[in-house]
Amino acid sequence: MKYFLLLSFCFLFLQSNAQNSDSSNEPDSIKKSVLATYYHRKFEGRRTTSGAKYRAKKLTAAHRTLPFGTMITVTNPDNGKSVIVKVNDRGPFSKRLAIDLSESAAKQIGIYTKGVARVKLSYTLE
Repeated sequence: MKYFLLLSFCFLFLQSNAQNSDSSNEPDSIKKSVLATYYHRKFEGRRTTSGAKYRAKKLTAAHRTLPFGTMITVTNPDNGKSVIVKVNDRGPFSKRLAIDLSESAAKQIGIYTKGVARVKLSYTLE
């Protein structure tokens, strides 16, 4: 009986460890609340740091540290609207701001007329 209990306990322990190690292979989603702004129209057609041309109608963003190509879900907590943008530039260069959105992205989540707004970022690093 003791051996049966011991074997059962070992089996359950090993099974729970296997499940935990499987879930650790999945990247964790990072969520932050930050201040955002958007590109001025004068940047239309200029080259971004990644080499792509800035287009106001595309859903792109600038971030100081995230790798180019990172997809970020940006949510306006005031109205619940979200947009997914792709990082293709560096900036903003003000320490209080975390992300610059394209004009189209800013319009979709309702911060275009505000200039600066608090948003929630959600992304996964691989």
